[in-house]
Amino acid sequence: HQRVRLFVIDPIDGQTWTAVDETSETFLWTMHGPRVPLFTHLEKTDQVIYASECSGYRHLYLVDLKKPPQPRWAEHPITSGDWLVRQIVRVDEDERTIDLLVGEFYDDQDPYHRHLIRVGLDDRSITAVTDADGDHSIQYSPDGDFVIASHSRVDSPPVHELRRMSVGKLVTELLRAERVGDEDSRWSMPRVFLASGRDGETEFWGNLYFPLDFDASKVSHYPVIEAIYAGPHDSHVPKQYLHSRRFEELTSLGFVVVQIDGMGTANRSKAFHDKCWHNLKDAGFPDRIAWMKAAVVEYPALDLSRVGVFGTSAGGQNACGALLFHGDFYKAAYASCGCHDNRMDKASWNEQWMGYPVAKHYAANSNIDNAHRLQGDLFLVVGELDNNVPPESTYRLVDALVKADKEKA
Repeated sequence: HQRVRLFVIDPIDGQTWTAVDETSETFLWTMHGPRVPLFTHLEKTDQVIYASECSGYRHLYLVDLKKPPQPRWAEHPITSGDWLVRQIVRVDEDERTIDLLVGEFYDDQDPYHRHLIRVGLDDRSITAVTDADGDHSIQYSPDGDFVIASHSRVDSPPVHELRRMSVGKLVTELLRAERVGDEDSRWSMPRVFLASGRDGETEFWGNLYFPLDFDASKVSHYPVIEAIYAGPHDSHVPKQYLHSRRFEELTSLGFVVVQIDGMGTANRSKAFHDKCWHNLKDAGFPDRIAWMKAAVVEYPALDLSRVGVFGTSAGGQNACGALLFHGDFYKAAYASCGCHDNRMDKASWNEQWMGYPVAKHYAANSNIDNAHRLQGDLFLVVGELDNNVPPESTYRLVDALVKADKEKA
């Protein structure tokens, strides 16, 4: 996953030439996402749209498949800037336009908010179709001239707007949802919290979920549980509204639940994503811990001396890793169906992020090889019919914990 090539073959004369050849010192994101295909073929002009992070953000490039010599593909960007393409929504070859969902587009918004823009394939002109402070989903009119753009946040119900694609203007607001129900607690909805991570500069937008009877005056009163999934194939913190209460089974017991996407996850810059390279055990923990320490300044009722964590699959690996590599902060973990060693799981996942050949860094990232480092209370869960993560992974971890004398009566 460190080199991508696109060959053009003439079956008549047998000639072959290379239209795209890109390499990376880390990884080229080709498996387990992203939602942007590497190559999108334009049949009417025999061109392809190539998606690359060579600029530091995922952008699109126009590649001519006619016989060489042709300018290098990177000299023909369709999009550029300190923002990224999240999805190709629609390509109009006749009008030579492409509609995209993009991230980090507005500096004053959560960078994970998806916005719709229209870009000229040749002149690179940009028409911003949406601008509301929220994460967007869209539905086109049959002729593509209009779009229903729906936006919401975890703390704000959906708003549905009719917008004209050609100029990006609001035609009318169709419907604005309102929150209804018998809950009168001001803690019934999640709180979005913004704080810097390990470098003191990069911003992280996370969510907090509170008990309905949360009392902000009780200093260091509420234990914290982090719901973790740090798989590099996506970002995982919810951004859209949900009327039902997330994590109610935990908040009703008096816990405050938090979610953060740390470095090493996707849908930010290439440098942000690269933190996972050869380093899945990092899992953004320094950013998560910094975020929680900032959150307790805003909400002193949180008790950071009692922080637990739970997750499944890659999240199970992360939850266990919290006690192995950051046991001074996390006190308990529930790790379900974890991939506890990246040498015994599917190659398509592990070689994408950990690289090849298998070397010492695989052992350094292994929960099994680092079982002796365990601090705190660990609850392991495994299913013997798991057809994704091998149950053997958890069994070997148990064996290593026993050998390291980590059993508890």
